[in-house]
Amino acid sequence: MSPGIIYALVARGPIVLAEHSTTPTNFQQATHAILEKIPSKDSKLTYVYDRYLFHYIRCNNIVYLCIADDKFGRRIPFAFLQDMMKLFVAAYTEAEISEAACMGLNSFAHTMAQQMGNFSCSPQDSIRSVQGEISQVKDVMVQNIERVLERNDRIEILIDKSNSLNNAAFAFRKRSTALKRKYWWRNQKLMALVVFAALVFVYLLVSSVCGFPTLSKCRS
Repeated sequence: MSPGIIYALVARGPIVLAEHSTTPTNFQQATHAILEKIPSKDSKLTYVYDRYLFHYIRCNNIVYLCIADDKFGRRIPFAFLQDMMKLFVAAYTEAEISEAACMGLNSFAHTMAQQMGNFSCSPQDSIRSVQGEISQVKDVMVQNIERVLERNDRIEILIDKSNSLNNAAFAFRKRSTALKRKYWWRNQKLMALVVFAALVFVYLLVSSVCGFPTLSKCRS
């Protein structure tokens, strides 16, 4: 059975405000690399490292991140993150969140631990409890960061990959449309050439019988 969600944190940019872990495994290096390079705009993403999936949601400059076994999938971790985001915003004021120092809101770790257990042990009940409040996770990009820890500059490439894929898809559609139009015109020209050749052939055939070029024999 998959252990479920084993680590979670809430951060303001790269500054970790609260965290909780159910395992002695140290994920700080990986999470630090991710937090440093997450784009400033609101987003959601999944990274792959070893046999773990790193899921995060960034909303209003706050990052909600969790780590789960790769067999645990993505739907439940993102449901957990949505629930954690709702509870965190309800627990602290905007001023407390914006002014808190590193680990300054770690009192939230107790809530995180409780929700991690709920979503890991009874995922169906947890999903039902937040049904109607969770937007469906669609097209969450999965990136591999195994080598990011060796060279942190590569994480920027991984994060920008989704934008590159979108641009590539747009360029592909544009090229496809242009290519389709090109072949359509080519077919039209070929059809016109065939019709013209057929008319010339008929004219020559009739001319051979009626006299070239005025068809005088057939007129008389």
